[in-house]
Amino acid sequence: MKPGAAEFLAVLPQTQCTRCGYPDCAGYAQTLHEGKADINQCPPGGAEGVRRLAALSGRAAKPLNPDHGLEVPRTVVFIDETWCIGCTLCIKACPVDAIVGANKLMHTVIEPYCTGCELCLPVCPVDCIEIENVSGEATGWAAWSPALAEQARQRYEFHVLKQQREALENDQKLEAKALLKLSDLAAHSQHTDPAILDKKRAVIEAALARARAKRGQTL
Repeated sequence: MKPGAAEFLAVLPQTQCTRCGYPDCAGYAQTLHEGKADINQCPPGGAEGVRRLAALSGRAAKPLNPDHGLEVPRTVVFIDETWCIGCTLCIKACPVDAIVGANKLMHTVIEPYCTGCELCLPVCPVDCIEIENVSGEATGWAAWSPALAEQARQRYEFHVLKQQREALENDQKLEAKALLKLSDLAAHSQHTDPAILDKKRAVIEAALARARAKRGQTL
């Protein structure tokens, strides 16, 4: 029986690093299930990860594809507090919410939660994030564990839900403002020409319709 996407996801390390070429581990798992991705695209899983995917899929094991990266020791990142400017870009980039801080205040990495994905590195405008080897010579699954993978999976899923909730709340605020303007467009506009007001009303109504259609709602 063909393995499902959930079965492939269960044997991935859940670092959410995107090195496989997909936006997250779930995306890679889904494509593996569809037979559209190779089993050797996950550097954090390393050679052992390829063997696990080979056993699950029934395909022959093969070397890790270097185009996606190399099997290396497990790393975490830390922030040089003397250089951090509090821009929050690394916080937004972290897929497991392992970085805490506030705008214009110093940020800190919660090391036990860091998956070593390194997605925070390219977004830092002052290069104040550094990488630290935390597994010595151990690489791949020898440097990782099912418990860490499960923790990362749960934190990533919560991160995605939080992003979706924040996006919905922002959309609702914008919609409320638009509806307020529509309720008395003349009072919320510097124009008095009825033709211009009608044009503005049509633009706002069209924007609302697009937003609601995107959320699967109706007018």
